Amino acid sequence: MKKVFLLFLLLVGISTNAQTKTELEKHYEAFYEQMRLQGDVNGLINALTHLNVLAPSVSRQDTLAYIYANENKHMQALNTIGIEKGTTDSDLAVQVKAISLKALNQPKRALEHFEVLNARMPNPYLAYELADLKIQLSDFTGAATHIEYGIANAKEDMKYAFYERQQPYEVMLEAAFLHLKALVQFNKDQTNIDAAIAFIDEALEIDPTFNLASLSRQALESKKLTPAEPKE
Repeated sequence: MKKVFLLFLLLVGISTNAQTKTELEKHYEAFYEQMRLQGDVNGLINALTHLNVLAPSVSRQDTLAYIYANENKHMQALNTIGIEKGTTDSDLAVQVKAISLKALNQPKRALEHFEVLNARMPNPYLAYELADLKIQLSDFTGAATHIEYGIANAKEDMKYAFYERQQPYEVMLEAAFLHLKALVQFNKDQTNIDAAIAFIDEALEIDPTFNLASLSRQALESKKLTPAEPKE
C-alpha cells in the first residue's frame, strides 16, 4: 500500500511539473507576442531566452541571435549560436555569424559564412561584402571577381550604408563597388595612383555625396605628392 501511495505521489508530481512547464511556455509565448507588439527588444530577448530554456528550438535560437546582432550585441549573438560553419545552418544563422564576425573584426572567419550565403543566394550586396573582406585579407584577385559581378548586377535602387561619419549615409551600390575597385587597383599597382583615382572619380560622378570616396581620393593625392621611400 505504501509503494502504491509513493507511486501515486510520483505520478502526480510528474503531471504537475509537465502542466507547470506547459503553462510557462504559454506565458512566455504570450509575453513574446506582447513585447513584439510593443517593440520592446529587451523583452523579446527575455522571452526567447526563457522559451529556449523551457523548450529548446533551433528557430528560436536563430531568432534570438538575430535580435542580438541587430542590436550590435555581436558577442552575445555568437555565444547563442556559435561560430562554426554547419551544413544544416539556416540562412538566418549563417547571416548572423557572418555579420557578427565581421563586426568583431574577424574577416577570415566572416568570409567563410559570407561565402556560404553567396553559394545559396548570390546577389550584389553579398558580392560587396565578399570583395571588402578579400581586400582586407589581401586577396585582390578574388576581390576583383566579386567587384566586376557587383558592378554588372547592381541596380539603380540599390544602395550601401557607410558609418565613418557621425551620421550614417547611403550611396549608390555601383559607386561603392568602384571605390573598392580603386582600392584593388592601388594595392595591385602602387606606381599607377592615377588609375586608382580615376575609379574614385567615377564613383563620385555617380554619387557626389560619397564621403569615404572623397577621403580616399585625398589620401591617394597626398601619396602622389610624397616621394616613395627608397627600397633597401
